[in-house]
Amino acid sequence: MVGIATLGPLGRLKAPGTWGSAAGVLWWALVVRLAHNKGWYHEVAFDCLVVLMAILLCGVAAVIIGKKDPSEVILDEFAAMPLVFLFNPYVYGGTKSGLLFILLGFLLFRLFDITKPFGIKALEKLPGGFGIVLDDVMAAFYANLTLHGIAWLWAIL
Repeated sequence: MVGIATLGPLGRLKAPGTWGSAAGVLWWALVVRLAHNKGWYHEVAFDCLVVLMAILLCGVAAVIIGKKDPSEVILDEFAAMPLVFLFNPYVYGGTKSGLLFILLGFLLFRLFDITKPFGIKALEKLPGGFGIVLDDVMAAFYANLTLHGIAWLWAIL
């Protein structure tokens, strides 16, 4: 369980949350986009299942490690990262602007995950895996909204 929650050795690297987020982008690019190709509802359902599994696994790993929210547990970033790109048509084209939006989404997620504004910090107080994962889900939600705002501006300029 701990090995999955730490994504193996990635959780022991310097800046583990960034590594977990980067792995989440790769996960999204290689696997989640396949669900997107079947329709948005498949992608949403798949993302929800991954988040639910992360809540369970991160909670168990935290108990085994003996910390409330161990920094080496990075499955939460991994699971939340694909949510940044939901419903954003710019990230699916494989164009230069698509790559820019993917990088921007990654950076926005890290910004919101690290600074924890707008009530994200309060979610950390939830028990077990819920507190570990849901703050990242909310950071992804804020990053998604911001990325959609940027996409809207991009389209009208």
